[in-house]
Amino acid sequence: MLKVFFGSDQIKVRQQAHFTIDELLEPGSELIRIEADNYEIGQLLSISSASSLFSSQTIYLLESPTTSDIFYKDLMDNLEALATSKHIFIMIEQDLTAADKKTLTKLADLIEEYKKVEGKKFNPFLMADALALRDKRNLWLLFQEAKQNNYSAEEIIGTFWWQLKTLRLAAKTNNAAEAGMKDYPYKKAKSALNTFKLTEVEKSTRALLKLYHEGHGGKRDIDIALEGWVLSL
Repeated sequence: MLKVFFGSDQIKVRQQAHFTIDELLEPGSELIRIEADNYEIGQLLSISSASSLFSSQTIYLLESPTTSDIFYKDLMDNLEALATSKHIFIMIEQDLTAADKKTLTKLADLIEEYKKVEGKKFNPFLMADALALRDKRNLWLLFQEAKQNNYSAEEIIGTFWWQLKTLRLAAKTNNAAEAGMKDYPYKKAKSALNTFKLTEVEKSTRALLKLYHEGHGGKRDIDIALEGWVLSL
């Protein structure tokens, strides 16, 4: 199965891709990211027919294949194998040529394009969603957008801290009422824990708290430290 999400509005593209993953990710399923920087020739053809030892079905998130000539050539050469595989391939991309869009439309189960709307007000809670999903690339883009919209490091840290706290609460409780949360954010947090484990959440929380205090104590540049924290996830 192959599903494609692309377009100039990368925030929306990545949101929709991850919403789809949340819907498809079942108990026993596994989520694996394949990024252009780490792609090995022939990898897609190999995994499209492979059987997993640990799960009946694997969801592969294909991150921006067009940024690697080898990755994208392998993708286009093996579309039929991906489309008919028992595994699920979710492709995230920016703009596509008309010819490639036409080819993908013929074989993909779903192909959706999202175009950026100019002048739209920035929503800082999109950063919280990207953090929960450990979508480092999208989080970095949103972090840059927040700075362009004059959000201070302290405001951004506050958003991140709120999301990490939400994840910790979801991990340690059985339902929204017990956590003192509403159902929708609680369910989102529970789902995010499939890829962002509690130990990792707690480690990121400690690092965020440390950079906040060191930034205010003059030991580090808080803006540079915060960007480093985002890139370390």
